[in-house]
Amino acid sequence: MAVKSPRRLISEWRVMRVAAVPAPDSPGPLAGIRVIDTSNTFMAPYATLLMAQMGAEVIKVEEPGGDILRQVADTTGTGAGPVFLNTNQGKKSVVLDIRGDHDYAILTRLVADADVFVHNRPPAAARRLRVDYPSLGPGNPRLIHCGAFGYGSGGPYRDLPAYDDVIQAASGFAYVQTNGGEPQYVRSSVADKTSGLFVLAAILAALFERERSGLGQAVEVPMFEAMASFVLLEQQGGAVYDPPRGAPLYARTASVNRHPYRTADGMIAVMLYTDKHWQTFFRLIDRPALASDARFATMSARTAHTDALYGIVESELKARPTAEWLRLFGEHRIPATTVNSITDLLGDPHIAAVGLIKESRHPEVGRIRTPGLPVKFSRSKPPVVGPAPLLGQHNHLLDELGGGASG
Repeated sequence: MAVKSPRRLISEWRVMRVAAVPAPDSPGPLAGIRVIDTSNTFMAPYATLLMAQMGAEVIKVEEPGGDILRQVADTTGTGAGPVFLNTNQGKKSVVLDIRGDHDYAILTRLVADADVFVHNRPPAAARRLRVDYPSLGPGNPRLIHCGAFGYGSGGPYRDLPAYDDVIQAASGFAYVQTNGGEPQYVRSSVADKTSGLFVLAAILAALFERERSGLGQAVEVPMFEAMASFVLLEQQGGAVYDPPRGAPLYARTASVNRHPYRTADGMIAVMLYTDKHWQTFFRLIDRPALASDARFATMSARTAHTDALYGIVESELKARPTAEWLRLFGEHRIPATTVNSITDLLGDPHIAAVGLIKESRHPEVGRIRTPGLPVKFSRSKPPVVGPAPLLGQHNHLLDELGGGASG
């Protein structure tokens, strides 16, 4: 029998894939994609959450004790903590102790039939656990293998452990929050979640490339580099030139006077940015001459005098109540809003109108409300995903792969 060339094999594979492409009304643009996710906590699970919400089948492989995120803020004792419930909607949970040969063999069989494999171990740990690309890639030439961890494998930090706080500090993110004082962490796991979006983008790009080549590949997403690039985008300042032509940091965001402002009866956030915004604002506060002040007449000048400019905003907004400012800013198309608490956000009329918060019933804790996919597709309508799984809820998926897990 004649041996088929790689080009012909790829051509035939493409024909088969086209025949298998879901119909236009299929449940989500990622319908038919199977993801094996061995990661835990925030970063990669956020990426695979979005994939599940877009229609992918995500099989979450947990150790016998489960993802540590199950216990975070868990007041029920069920392993259904609120962050886990949000981060793992729509996924299937199987339990494998992949340190043992029996369960590792089951994992390799899962991976052999998958489109994407995700882990969050540093390179050396991934090699020890045999979840690196050289270990798993040969069994599935079409596999997109994604490692999502702290530091890139090409640098001296590659095997250091990392969590959100550490990366906020290392990447300069905590430094740019100083506001004239000590470095501060943002009160959100912003490094994890931002890096998770890089994970999603990288996996989708690799899947797109696979449609052309028919071949999988390894993808590496390090948090440190992801957040460093994220911070430097606007904070590099004059250091973008070589030699530097000014100090780092973006003057507008670094201003000590940049924050939500007090009004006569509450608080408001307003973003005055364009020439028209500022000219209108100066008229609203009966100080039109400021529009021709050399410090404030152009974008460049305003950036150089941000502290003084925002000091005027802070002083003037105290003169009128929030509702009046919102009305005036609304009439003149100046971006402004109230300052919402989390409770306010959950009750926001726009959030309700677009249906962002979904209700479902979890088998252990009852009725829950979780955020859905925030993007819309005109044709590939995503599915309504179920609640986060119980630990090992879908172990039946392993039966045909080796008689069940040993864990």
